[in-house]
Amino acid sequence: MSHHPHLPPALFTLALLSTAFASPARAAEATTDAPDSNPLTIRTLDDGGTLEIVDSGVPVLRYHYQIVPRPADASTRFTPANQKYAVPRSDYIHPLYGPNGEVLTDDWPAEHPHHRGIYWAWPEVDWQGHRGDLHALQHVFSRPTGKIAVQRRANYVQIVAENEWRWEDRTPIVREIAIIRAGCKTPLGRPIDLDFEFTAIDDDVQVARRGTKSYGGLNLRFSPMADPQIATFTDPPTAALRRAWANRSGIPQGGNGIVGITLLQSPHNPEFPGDWVQYPNLSWLQPTFPTSGTRYTITKHDPLELRYRIWVYDGRPSEADNAARSRWAPSQPQ
Repeated sequence: MSHHPHLPPALFTLALLSTAFASPARAAEATTDAPDSNPLTIRTLDDGGTLEIVDSGVPVLRYHYQIVPRPADASTRFTPANQKYAVPRSDYIHPLYGPNGEVLTDDWPAEHPHHRGIYWAWPEVDWQGHRGDLHALQHVFSRPTGKIAVQRRANYVQIVAENEWRWEDRTPIVREIAIIRAGCKTPLGRPIDLDFEFTAIDDDVQVARRGTKSYGGLNLRFSPMADPQIATFTDPPTAALRRAWANRSGIPQGGNGIVGITLLQSPHNPEFPGDWVQYPNLSWLQPTFPTSGTRYTITKHDPLELRYRIWVYDGRPSEADNAARSRWAPSQPQ
């Protein structure tokens, strides 16, 4: 497996060593050399397949590694036309929490049952002449291999998880390594890094946006907010250092104040920058991949690597804070 020149290679080395992985039930016992001053920890929830990052007892996010079943009320919550999309899923983040424990993402929404917090999936996945939909959970699904590890370091904690894309929930076609890294709070908020590596297991796999022109890639389905404001920004091609970021801010349901979220695309992503796509009526925002009108081929020799950063903080984003948060400085192991 090759390494992105800007991706800490130790992380993917760890991910490939089976001895470094723990079963979900034991993941919270993983390696640590963090000082007592690091308030971040990772705990395994009662279902054994969900890991929760917490900061001094306040939740930061939950990562669902094992399969999450359909809700008990699925037959009445979803319309007959939507029932086919109310499919058990895994390998996604929900909830993402605000600084005071506010729930910032949504799962199993009535009008789009397949929307699931923060997830990385494409609506067009082509393999051996067939097309599946990893986004809407049709024909191809991301499933856990059982290899998962957690680390706690001086100023962050992280989850390293291996999954496989399985055709018709049986045949593995892509190996995925997902790294979810939460940093300690800073004056700019809390940084959360998402690093992904996708490698074809045998035959090439192509991914594309819906119709190759609309949505696909890293998907963020937020929970409703009062007074929501969304802004996107991409530097022109002539900029010396191009940036691409988006903000969403508002008052979360049950919250007492404004919470802001900033999402950055790494300038080292292939085909950077991706288009920003949003559906405000669905509380939906994403940076797309690949380029509109194209399909991207994932091979067994040249993995697809994508990186993103999320900032979570109190209040509306200011211009100065936007400038500071938009400077991509990849975090390194401590």
